[in-house]
Amino acid sequence: MFSEKINGIKEKTEIVLLPEMFSTGFSMQAAALAETMEGETVAWMKKMASAKKAIISGSFIAEENGKFFNRMVWMLPNGEFGYYDKRHLFAFGDEDEFYSPGHKRLIASVNGWKINLLICYDLRFPVWSRQMQGEPEYDLLIYVANWPERRIHAWKTLLQARAIENQCYVAGVNRVGRDGMEIDYNGNSMIIDPLGELLYQKIQQEDIFTITLQKEKLEKIRTQFPFLKDADNFLIEP
Repeated sequence: MFSEKINGIKEKTEIVLLPEMFSTGFSMQAAALAETMEGETVAWMKKMASAKKAIISGSFIAEENGKFFNRMVWMLPNGEFGYYDKRHLFAFGDEDEFYSPGHKRLIASVNGWKINLLICYDLRFPVWSRQMQGEPEYDLLIYVANWPERRIHAWKTLLQARAIENQCYVAGVNRVGRDGMEIDYNGNSMIIDPLGELLYQKIQQEDIFTITLQKEKLEKIRTQFPFLKDADNFLIEP
């Protein structure tokens, strides 16, 4: 399904984003569903990135040294990749009982853009994404998610808050439909500019949307409103 959707994208594309745990849906059956980095999901991502000549990114259930991770892979067209392991595990849904947390961020670089990759529940913890005083660490903040409809107000509000407070673009990619636990998801995938204005939003249905972000707009906003120079300096412990 994803191969067909990605191959159907006609626009010039540099990054393709998929939801959290895109190959399984959000699941606590880590032992049954996990793959290694040599498994089918990563191999598929390499194949698609090479064929599309675009970066493919989304999270899946990864196994490493007997531990399980909610791992977001950043797959380059040449087969090289980086990854981010979800730091904030969703204890309300028992994610912390089956998965191990990550301890470091991954900030990727593409054509002069710096991109911070985070996953779902990370959205509720602003310190983990916070730009510190001085030169911005990143320009685009990405959240891939399985965020349920019953708490969607928080998703929408916090995505806009992260854009405003960090003076960056934010892309939130969420799933739609009903999962095997009878939990409903209504999407609300969004793209938000550094002032918190919506550039795109899709509710209740699957969609493939392509947008070109404007670096000039970002730099103009940061110059006109130099709020980051007044930000706090702090240290995040592992």
